Amino acid sequence: MKPPMSSKLLSPLLFLVILALFFNPCASYISNNKLFQCLSQRVLPAAAVPKMVYQPADSAFTTVLNNYVRNRRYNTSATQKPLIIVTPLEESHVSAIVICAKDLGLHIKIRSGGHDYEGLSYVSDDPFIILDMFNLRSIDINIKDESAWVQAGATLGELYYRIWEKSKVHSFPAGICPTVGVGGHISGGGYGTLIRKYGLAVDNLLDARVVDASGRILDRKLMGEDFFWAISGGGGASFGVVLAFKVKLVRVPETVTVFQTEKYVDENVNATDMVYKWQLMAPSTDVDLFMRMLIQPSSSRVQNGKITVKATVITLFLGGSDRLISILDKELPELGVKKENCTEMNWMESVLWWSKFDNDTAPEVLLNRIPASVNFLKRKSDYVQKPIPRAELEGLWKKLISLGKGGLVFNPYGGRMSEIPATATPFPHRDGNLYKVQHSITWSEEGSEAEKNYMSPIREVYNYMEPLVSSNPRSAFLNYRDLDIGVTTKGTYAEGQVYGLKYFNGNFDRLVSIKTAVDPTNFFRNEQSIPVKPQ
Repeated sequence: MKPPMSSKLLSPLLFLVILALFFNPCASYISNNKLFQCLSQRVLPAAAVPKMVYQPADSAFTTVLNNYVRNRRYNTSATQKPLIIVTPLEESHVSAIVICAKDLGLHIKIRSGGHDYEGLSYVSDDPFIILDMFNLRSIDINIKDESAWVQAGATLGELYYRIWEKSKVHSFPAGICPTVGVGGHISGGGYGTLIRKYGLAVDNLLDARVVDASGRILDRKLMGEDFFWAISGGGGASFGVVLAFKVKLVRVPETVTVFQTEKYVDENVNATDMVYKWQLMAPSTDVDLFMRMLIQPSSSRVQNGKITVKATVITLFLGGSDRLISILDKELPELGVKKENCTEMNWMESVLWWSKFDNDTAPEVLLNRIPASVNFLKRKSDYVQKPIPRAELEGLWKKLISLGKGGLVFNPYGGRMSEIPATATPFPHRDGNLYKVQHSITWSEEGSEAEKNYMSPIREVYNYMEPLVSSNPRSAFLNYRDLDIGVTTKGTYAEGQVYGLKYFNGNFDRLVSIKTAVDPTNFFRNEQSIPVKPQ
């Protein structure tokens, strides 16, 4: 990871200040003290400041920092730690933090849940502070008008639970991981099992509250439609601090159906054919049907000591099993799913099932904000626009078997995703994309050698996939953050364009124009933020 701004873009005096902060602990203390003083003058009551500021010498500092670290790659002894962590208790506190940090020349990293795959919400190579939103997590559900205000520090699990308290036939189309923070997930274009029925989370936004680079609290009317458009999939942290979103709730049936089935290519002669036909069927079938596919190397069940490839299909159907089976029998009989393989349940039970909780788990588990464990991980992404031919799938199996690590997750599009124009939000990957690929690898071993052993295979598979996926640009999903595809070290348009076109395609330049208008000094920045226009 590289610092997001070079000394060439800084005044000589500010550059010397930053060098002093970086290399001089005493200077860091002085900076922290000045921030403390500034906040004490702007936060009411001033007595709240000690309750929301954590410095490295404080006993709780490490706990607060680590509570929302979701990738151990960015939590080692070599990882640069923040100068200070500020945890606002009220929305007005965020305004004060932004104003004070800007006045003091402090770099802010904004964290709502910590699930950024590359740790950009809590890591930097230059001196920085963390603005941690976990205290701002109120949720106000209005079933009458089918909407909810949810603060950025709330988790998806908390949102789903609070909706469930009020209605058994409403939900929100967002991700399956309950500990993901709302602020980053929604502003980056988050999705979940309802994607084919209702689109992305950002396709169901009504309003927002943000703090801009001047410290003003703005709603949709005050910020204007361009600003609102930018934070609806362009990544909120490039433009301001998202305080809360007003979201549109969607209807779900009283009964849904789930199943999971596996095919091993060395024991099912039609396994490859099933995967090929899945590419045609999953994006074009009934919008009530979402069928995720996992492809991964696995130990053979028929040849001891051998590695094969396993294809796993995980499914949610918005309806009963009879209608689901009639669709599958007609459109994908190679899957071989029967009614006895399916389980009918209510919506909340399906949320827990997708989160891999036991069948008898109470919904209150969704209120747990801290996951049971955190591992090392790397993720990458691709978009498939033409079905991968059978021969190429077999080549992919050989590649995965030779590596023996990692895997791919195929998430089908179509349905509502094909109806929404590519320019409706910053997220451009709509009609013409069959499915999104997540390249995934996770490990628990510590050390640089282990990291090398796991990072190499995922990059090798990514390179292998190049001729099989989108091109010019090779598109990527912002919420599957990947520093391999480009970083900014100077904050220039040229640097930002490298990754920006991959994440946003033709929407990138509009994002740049909005960024230049709302944050011309590039105060809100990270290693893959939207740049300002060149002078």
